[in-house]
Formats: sequence, structure tokens, C-alpha cells
Amino acid sequence: MSAGSERGAAATPGGLPAPCASKVELRLSCRHLLDRDPLTKSDPSVALLQQAQGQWVQIVAQKKVTRPLLLKFGRNAGKSTITVIAEDISGNNGYVELSFRARKLDDKDLFSKSDPFLELYRVNDDQGLQLVYRTEVVKNNLNPVWEPFKVSLSSLCSCEETRPLKCLVWDYDSRGKHDFIGEFSTTFEEMQKAFEEGQAQWDCVNPKYKQKRRSYKNSGVVILADLKFHRVYSFLDYIMGGCQIHFTVAIDFTASNGDPRNSCSLHYINPYQPNEYLKALVSVGEICQDYDSDKRFSALGFGARIPPKYEVSHDFAINFNPEDDECEGIQGVVEAYQNCLPRVQLYGPTNVAPIISKVARVAAAEESTGEASQYYILLILTDGVVTDMADTREAIVRASRLPMSIIIVGVGNADFTDMQVLDGDDGVLRSPRGEPALRDIVQFVPFRELKNQREQHERLLGSTTRLPLLLPTSATQRGTHSTHVRFYPASPAALAKCVLAEVPKQVVEYYSHRGLPPRGLGVPAGEASPGCTS
Repeated sequence: MSAGSERGAAATPGGLPAPCASKVELRLSCRHLLDRDPLTKSDPSVALLQQAQGQWVQIVAQKKVTRPLLLKFGRNAGKSTITVIAEDISGNNGYVELSFRARKLDDKDLFSKSDPFLELYRVNDDQGLQLVYRTEVVKNNLNPVWEPFKVSLSSLCSCEETRPLKCLVWDYDSRGKHDFIGEFSTTFEEMQKAFEEGQAQWDCVNPKYKQKRRSYKNSGVVILADLKFHRVYSFLDYIMGGCQIHFTVAIDFTASNGDPRNSCSLHYINPYQPNEYLKALVSVGEICQDYDSDKRFSALGFGARIPPKYEVSHDFAINFNPEDDECEGIQGVVEAYQNCLPRVQLYGPTNVAPIISKVARVAAAEESTGEASQYYILLILTDGVVTDMADTREAIVRASRLPMSIIIVGVGNADFTDMQVLDGDDGVLRSPRGEPALRDIVQFVPFRELKNQREQHERLLGSTTRLPLLLPTSATQRGTHSTHVRFYPASPAALAKCVLAEVPKQVVEYYSHRGLPPRGLGVPAGEASPGCTS
């Protein structure tokens, strides 16, 4: 048996697992197991543990490890052993769809015809055989056609197209004593070439018959009826291919946040202490900014009366420049926010659809290029209940067909039920007309939980030090001095995981659905459209 695992460095302080460095496949096998059944043989299974007393245990230290199996109280279970073989499969970049059939197989049954099935094995570095796939049994048929099946390239050949493969054909026996019909060896590279040339068939040979009978040719022929290779690209493949990630920040300026002059307000103007929106903006924004190539953020606001006529707007540039709403980095957004807040009147209602539709229009223009070149992420900071819920659902469903994702950060302690509905983790989001979203593009992050994680992180580290926020005070507050301080509401690892947990998958899902490979790669002739991985 085999199991996928991830290998990284030791655990980080506070019990957080280290970032994954590579993917590892663990193959487990046992020998000389004790027979625990009186009339038949044992039916063994393996439980693989990775955590002990709250600590992560690094179980991959050698490529092959064999250990004796023990009974209770440490006594050996006879000669029973277990072997764990580790193999790096980080190169997993696709899956293969295969379909086999056979012709004129040997008849192994006396009163009927053979019931053939096929087993596909890969040959490991230690020359051991690893079962890749076992087909269904085709009853009473010497010319079977087996059902197509899919297998990852890493499972098939460890992503090495010249790695030997072995196919065995058997006649099924209900008692488990299957009759061997024949075998052949090949490689994935050979299979591809033979299929392209229309010569994908192999003699199914029984070595014993070949040795004993001079006239023996084969025990039938196995034919590769179909082969499709679906290359799978990762998020990193698209980034390395030049895909640019663009962030737009949208801030909730509705009256439900409270009067900025009141210390209870989420927008409270305090020259010495960052308010809740600033904490969320910097903490989340600094994580997102690492993905943005030019570090320029479109910064928008909604739900406020804005100068000069003080009309309500649900889509305005917080730097009050509608021709260029971009700010230099998160610090530019912070400065624009601080300058904007005293000039607007918090109002309402909390309409989110206009902002989503605005970014969607930009994303729609990018979609028409037919390249994996630009992807857009809308970061919405809001205090709770959405007023235009029907329109918002409609806008999200439309946006799910575009190169776009939405991260909603809930600020404060309000009821965020609406936001959790928009995050389609519990089911497919539908428009008011019942149209389903093509893919889940919304990630909801309750900021208060991130702050709680930070407090737990501090307790685990035994630290009471509070790191301040990177916050340049506004010109009216700082006089001739500039203050830069930093505040993290949670450990960076926890923060990144919460905020960007779904973005890489969403990016790849979009381009995979469109059949767009990373720029500069293209899809080689005979290869299916790109698949999907995170």
C-alpha cells in the first residue's frame, strides 16, 4: 500500500507545522505476518501515526526502513516485519487516462472461458513492484475490453517516463488462486510513442511456456486502446509563467461601524492606537502584497457620503482620484485611508455588489485575451451584514466565470452569517435565479479569530510582547516626525494560511477550466488540456 505525505523542516515554535518542502509517497509492506484467522489468512491493515503528545514526529529520515513488528509488552510478533519506503513525488504534474483491451487470451477454465483482469505495476528503484491499478474482471471472455481508468503520473512512474512498467494478466478465481495468463514490460514513454504510431500492442507472454515450448509465441495480445495525458499545472507554474496578481482593497465606510470620533467605533481616529480597520488592513494586506507584482493596490470605499456634493457612493476611490485609484503598497493604502476618513460621512447601506461588479469588468477584459496573464483579487474589509445580498450573490456567480477571487475580512464582533453563506464551503453558492457559481471564489476570514490565534501564539511562546503596527501617522498628526511601527494580530504562518488558503487553488481552477496553460508553455500536440492542482 502507499500513502501520500508531506515533508518539511521541524515544527515551528508554538506547535505550527513547518511549510511543506516536498511531497513524499510512503509505501508500506509487511512480511511473515502472524495468521490470526483459523480457516483463512489474516486481513491486515496499517495505521500510520504522525503525531505524538502534541508534537509532530518526522517519520521520513531514510529512503527505506524495515522494523520488526511487536506485540504487547514489547515482544516480537514472530518474524513479522514492516518496511516503509519513501519516495519524493514533488514532480507530480499530471495524470494519465488509459484504456486496455486484449485479444485471444489463453483459456484457463475447463468448462467455460477465462475471466481475465489486468494488473499494472511500476518497478521501483529497489526493483520491487508497486501495484498501480487493477482492472475489473471481465467474465467468460478471451477478448476482454476493460473500463478506462485514470492514474496520476507520480503513481504510474514517479514522473519518470522511462521508468519500467509491468503488466500482468490473470484469470480470476473466486478462491483467490488466480491463474497466471501472461505479462509484458514497457515504459510510459514507449506507450506514448506506440500509441501515436498506431502500434500500441504487446505480446502477453507466460515465461514458463516460452521456456518449455519452442513454437510458443504468446498467450494473447494486450492492446492499449486509448491514452490521454492530462498535464497538471500548479499555482507556482502560472506565477513562474508570468501571471500577474492584482489586488483591489475595498473598505466599508457605512455608519454601522460607529462614529469615528467615538472610541467604540471600528473607524476610531486615534493618533496613538490603530483602529480595527487599520489592524486588519495592514495584517492582511501585507500578506497579499507579496503576491502582487507591482505592489500597487486599487483602493476603494463604499457606503459613505463623499465630497464635494456629499452624495452616497458605493464605489469611490479613497484617494479621491477616480482616474487613478491605485496606491503604492499597503502603506499607500493606509495613508489614503487616514486622509479619507475625516473627509467622508459614514452612511449606508452596505452594498457590496457594485465593488464586485467593478473589479469583474476589469477581469472580463482580461478574459478576452485568452492567456494566463492577469488575475484579480478583491479584498473586502467590512463589519458585517450585507444589505444587497441578492445582488451580491448574483455578482459573485457572474464573477466565478472570470479570472477573479474575493477575500472578505470580517472586522469587529458582528454577526457574519451572510459572509459565511457567500463563502461556498458548505455548498454551491447560487444566484437568486438559481444559477450555480462555476467555482468557489470567496474566502471569508473573521479577523477576530486571527487576533485570538495571536493571543494563543503568545501564550505558547511565553511572550507578552506586543509588536506594533507599521503605521505612518497622517501629516496633520505627525508634524515634522514620521513614525513607523508594526503590529501582527496573529503569527505570520497562521495569518497567511487563513487569508490565502484558497487563492492558489482558485487561480489554477480558473485557468484549468479555460484550458489555459502557463504562458510560454502551450499544450503539446496529442496532449489534453491542462488539469488542476493546488
